[in-house]
Amino acid sequence: MSFMKHDTAIIDDGAVIGEGSRIWHWAHVCSGACIGNGVSLGQNVFVGNKVTIGDYCKIQNNVSVYDNVHLGEGVFCGPSMVFTNVYNPRSLVERKNEYRDTIVKKGATLGANCTIVCGITIGEYAFVGAGTVVNKDVKPFALVVGVPAKQIGWMSAFGQRLDLPLNGDAEITCEKTGDRYQLADGYLNYLPKANK
Repeated sequence: MSFMKHDTAIIDDGAVIGEGSRIWHWAHVCSGACIGNGVSLGQNVFVGNKVTIGDYCKIQNNVSVYDNVHLGEGVFCGPSMVFTNVYNPRSLVERKNEYRDTIVKKGATLGANCTIVCGITIGEYAFVGAGTVVNKDVKPFALVVGVPAKQIGWMSAFGQRLDLPLNGDAEITCEKTGDRYQLADGYLNYLPKANK
């Protein structure tokens, strides 16, 4: 076995789990799940059948990753954050054919207790604050908070808040990494420092 599984974890036959991944207490991975290398699934994590989890993701305790949720490389899911996959659920109405895809791109952070309403895309290195309810797409590198989510700033790939306006034209260098960020037309362009 090229990954670590706690004795209490359940991994259904057919699940694909990458090298060096760690699956902790009482986690359950369904048979159709595809999990990358170096992933950490915390205590009481559930992973559905139609789920992909990229390399080096960290999914903290008490998170359920339901069908049609797809996480890119290095996504962080904070404790007890929530994904959904049906927009208008009813116990008395079968809606499994109405699942909506939720895409979380490389390096994004989803803070503790936030809720991600299905059918949206969260951009690369976006940062969703704790307790936020996200019901529409989030731009790459955007910092969003509140109910519903509202963009209040920009974050670097390193996870530092950048002193930039929400709109306009501006440029800044991350003090921690030397990477440059260029704001234009409401989007942040990432210009990594060469020869890191």
